Amino acid sequence: MIDILVPDEQEGTKAVVRAWLKQIGDTVAVNDPLVELETDKVTQEVPAPAAGVLAEIVLDTDADAVPGALLGRIDAGRSPAQGTHQSNTLMGPEAGVQERPQTLHAPRPGPRPAPGNREERLSPSVRRALQQHGIEPSRIQGTGRGGRITREDVERALGTGPSTTDIPHDRMRLKIAENMVRAVAEAPHVTALFEADFSGVAAHKAASAKRGTKLSYTAYIVKAAAEAMGVAPAINGRWESDRIAIAPTIDIGVGTALGDKGLVVPVVKDAGSLSLEQIGAKLDDLTRRAREGKLTGSDVSGGSFTISNHGVSGSLLAAPIILHAGQAAILGVGKLQKRVMVREVDGDDAIVILPMAYVTLTIDHRVVDGHQTNAWLSRFVEIIEGWPPA
Repeated sequence: MIDILVPDEQEGTKAVVRAWLKQIGDTVAVNDPLVELETDKVTQEVPAPAAGVLAEIVLDTDADAVPGALLGRIDAGRSPAQGTHQSNTLMGPEAGVQERPQTLHAPRPGPRPAPGNREERLSPSVRRALQQHGIEPSRIQGTGRGGRITREDVERALGTGPSTTDIPHDRMRLKIAENMVRAVAEAPHVTALFEADFSGVAAHKAASAKRGTKLSYTAYIVKAAAEAMGVAPAINGRWESDRIAIAPTIDIGVGTALGDKGLVVPVVKDAGSLSLEQIGAKLDDLTRRAREGKLTGSDVSGGSFTISNHGVSGSLLAAPIILHAGQAAILGVGKLQKRVMVREVDGDDAIVILPMAYVTLTIDHRVVDGHQTNAWLSRFVEIIEGWPPA
């Protein structure tokens, strides 16, 4: 008996028996394909190590096949004419010798396809799919090894196979792509990460709402960003070939999502001179007109700094890139989330639950260095966390 073993070397992390290409009792020649093994990368055939008759199947379909495992055995001493039987010589009570056939292994139950029939080379899953949908194998052109029919071939014949969906580029998507490529190619980006406690802002926002003034968190972020420019004016600057130019006013663009159509960045002009309430009113107007498609060219031009409040769509952390030429930095604000924090209360450490958000500042490193970046973020967080009561 010759052992049929799983190859010691296989491409992939785990193999299973996909299908036996021969049945018990079948005649095999050396290197005849016997069984298909399937890994997470490829499907490979195991050839017969010797000529003879397939006498035993140890690992059947869907069984794990580790390297070196015994798949089955070939009886190299049996001729094809002996089929599935072997003669044993037994001593009887009478003089002489008689032979009694002994069955080694019974054939698998169920009808077997005729030799040469394409069904003989089908895996069980493919055979079931063909029977379920009443499809004759002759109707399908196999794309597997040796023309074998795969499950994908069956799905393709049924019209249920995977297909691509094409979405033509619109002008806005092309422009966004162009700006992305240009921004990354031109400016060396570096991102710093801080986190901020929005307890004071949340309390002020709730008190203002009770008085009839509804403000978004973005309004507070814009106001704090404008005030933080005082400690690092270069954040509001831009790179020129011979100088760093600091903008005379703080004009803050706010990324506004338009669903599948992309986003626009309307600009709150001269935000440094506006009150919180004025910023809130300006944002409401710009956001409404952006979603109605009524922004003008001046509404989206002239920004000196940008804010991406990506947390409104659920993300905790992001590092947006500087899309607009003529800017040196972009602020990213993540989702407001209650988190367990350690704070000092009356001189002792205490565990408290606070509304926290991650904030990032991505800078053009040609214009701004690390100490300016951290100074700006420190001041921004200080303003947010120290927001006075309403």
